Amino acid sequence: MSQTAAPFAHRVEETKPAFKTTELFVYLASVVAVIVASAAVGNGGEGADRFAADQAWLYVTLLTIGYLISRGLAKSGVRGPADNGTRQR
Repeated sequence: MSQTAAPFAHRVEETKPAFKTTELFVYLASVVAVIVASAAVGNGGEGADRFAADQAWLYVTLLTIGYLISRGLAKSGVRGPADNGTRQR
């Protein structure tokens, strides 16, 4: 009599946690670069601030939106560990 092993489901996550991705580090570096650039540019000697704080925060907001959308798209097809087709009650 031959014994066959029962098939097992091996779950492989499609995406890594956010802190393990290069996306997070690129996002953080970009935010720091925008804030540093805004502080370093200053007024340019003409009395007008060429890269004002409100413009810098707008760029930081746009970067944040882009990062959140990219993480949402990356995780959109991933099932959670409890999502195996059965509902827990």
